[in-house]
Parts: sequence; C-alpha cells; structure tokens
Amino acid sequence: MHGQGPAHGQGPAYGQTPPYDPSYGHAPSHGQGAAYGQGRSYDHGHPYDQGRPPAGPAYEGHAVEETRPMPIVPDMPDVPAGGGDGEQDADRGTARLNGPLFRDDQAPRPPREPSPAAAPRQAPSQQQQQPQQQPQPSSRRAEPPKAKKSAGRDLGAAIGVGVGLGVVIVASLFIVKAVFVGVIAVAVVVGLWELTSRLQERKSIKAPLVPLAIGGAAMVVAGYVRGAEGAWVAMALTALAVLVWRMTEPPEGYLKDVTAGVFAAFYVPFLATFVAMMLTADDGAWRVLTFLILTVVSDTGAYAIGWRFGKNKLAPRISPGKTREGLVGAVMFAMVAGVLCMEFMVDDGAWWQGLVLGVCVAGSATLGDLGESMIKRDLGIKDMGTLLPGHGGIMDRLDSLLPTAPVVWLLLVLFVGS
Repeated sequence: MHGQGPAHGQGPAYGQTPPYDPSYGHAPSHGQGAAYGQGRSYDHGHPYDQGRPPAGPAYEGHAVEETRPMPIVPDMPDVPAGGGDGEQDADRGTARLNGPLFRDDQAPRPPREPSPAAAPRQAPSQQQQQPQQQPQPSSRRAEPPKAKKSAGRDLGAAIGVGVGLGVVIVASLFIVKAVFVGVIAVAVVVGLWELTSRLQERKSIKAPLVPLAIGGAAMVVAGYVRGAEGAWVAMALTALAVLVWRMTEPPEGYLKDVTAGVFAAFYVPFLATFVAMMLTADDGAWRVLTFLILTVVSDTGAYAIGWRFGKNKLAPRISPGKTREGLVGAVMFAMVAGVLCMEFMVDDGAWWQGLVLGVCVAGSATLGDLGESMIKRDLGIKDMGTLLPGHGGIMDRLDSLLPTAPVVWLLLVLFVGS
C-alpha cells in the first residue's frame, strides 16, 4: 500500500518534507505523481475517477498559500524506483502538456499523440494561448439587391432590325404592290423552313419542305390575283402535294409527317394570304399599313405596360412573361391606334370602327403569340430561329401577324367594303 507523495517532478514545498497525511484522501495528480498504469493501487477505497479533472499538487495544511505556483524543475536527481529516464521523460512530457508556467521557461518538447481511447483535456493555459476566434457572422442574411427588370433581348439590335424591316415593307408597299407580294412570299418560305426544321430536330417529324415552299408561295400569289377563291384552291393543292410527296419515303411516320405538313401549310402561307387580299382594294396599301401598325402597337403596349406594371400572370403555363396588365395595355394602345388609323388612313372609316378594330386586333395578336409559345414549349425551344438579331427568327415576328391578318381583312370588308 503506497501513500501519496508530492507531485512527481516537484520537490518538497520550501524544503519541508512533511509526511503524507492520509486524512486528506487526495489521489496523486495524473501525470504528476507515479506514472499512470504502473501497477500502483490505492487502498483508501477511492479508486481514481477518470471522469473528474486531475487534482493539483497537494500541499500541507499549514503551508502558506502561494499566489503563483512554483516552476517545474526540469532535472530532478530523485527518480522513483522503476521509473528510469523513460518515465521521467514521460512525466515531463505530460507536465509540458499543461504548458510552461513562465514565459522564460524552456521550450517544451513535442507533445505525445493522445491515445484514441481517451483524449487529454486541454489545460487552461493552452486555452489562453489559442488565438481568439473570429466573431461569427450574423445569422441574419443581408437581403440581395433587387434585380432590375430586363427585356431579355438585345434592344438595340431589335430596334435596328425592326426599323430596317419597316423601311423595306413600307417602300415596297407604296411603290409597287407586286414587290410587296414578293416580300410576303419570301417571308412565308423562310417561315416554313424554320418551322419544318424545328419539327425535324426536336420531334423527328419530317414535314416535306419542297411542296410546302412551292405551294405556299403560289398560295400568296393566288390570293392576290384571284382573291379568296384562289387562296382556297391553292391551299387544297398544296395539301394534296404534301400527301403525294411523302409517299416516296418509307411508311413509318407517314401520318404524323403529312399532318404536320398540312398544319404548316395552313398556319403560315394560308393565313398570310389574307394580307395579299387586303392589298387588292383601292386603298389596299393603307389597309395593310393599318393592319401592321395595329399589330405592332398592340405588341408594344403589352410589353410596355406588362414590363412596368405587370403582376398577374395571363397564362403562366404557356408564356410566363405575359400578364393581364399587359393585355389591358395592348387593348388600350390598339384602340387608340385603331381610332387614328380609321379616321385618317382608311377611306370611309369611322372612329368607333377603330375602337372595335383595336380590341379585336389586341385579342388576336395575343392569341397568336400564345399559340406559337405553345408550339415552342412543346418543341422545347425559345426561338424558332436566329435569322433576325434581337428578334429570333421570321416566325417569331409572324406569330402575332398571321392570326391577325384574317381578322383585320374581315372587319375592313364589313366596315368599308372590299
């Protein structure tokens, strides 16, 4: 049975060698008395509790309390039996884990790697020597700046291309009507090429382009020369040509290919034929210009009002950018433009007719835009083409014009005759 001596590595306090008083009942400090695990046991009924922090060096009851602990003496002549230099180094290393007590103490040896079973507790001196942690940032996230509304396109290029197209259309419209008919035919052929190309790329639908292009151009010319009868006959012949042309290929996918071909013939050239039929009237150039102005103004009003005040989505599943406020703006802008056009551009027109015309144009233009948006969503594309910088393709400009053409043609025939 062994008593508790002073902490290993420290001599008696101030030269005194008091006998160990068992009434205190303190076990030696871990790492400062006998080496832990050397076979010593305590017969006082109090085994060493590992969950309790190590006790400091024991002092005699009558010893004067020191305000500063004595430094650890690095070299002690008294070595416990069986300890040897290895035990002394081990105890010294354990003491060094607590850090030097004075700044001028010798540099500590590299600490031993802690046992995986029990990691050593960090001494207060080490906690003081650790650098202060940086203050954690506030849990409150700074609100990001509100993103500015963007048109989503290059407005400079879009305006430049729009002005260029307008000059070509107006020049051909008022100089030689036949030239304007040629412009319509070219736009129809390019639109058919864009539509059939996207169908083949995205859906593997091979609508025959050759009969569609030839029949579409012929349809526009027939409508200008023979009116509505010529347009319907050309439409029927074009559909028949699509059916026959597709027979030269394997039958797989025949039904979907010819269906797409007939749809393309109706959607692009047949609707465009009504623009050519408007041109046949005595004031045909002004009627076509009224049709173009009302459609462009309707689109501009929808964009301007929707961009500035739009909050309620019109058709979020089809076109998330369109709002109800934008539709109201389209109707207001188109009504004002309709009144001005019917009063000053169309022969025998009346202002109230302009109001009706404006409401109908705003509705048909919006439906046409939504219809092409539905097609593009089904195909998984944003634009039909890239021919017009800032606009996309030709079909992206014809989307609201094509369904509006028959509406304007019919209303003008009803209001002022053919």
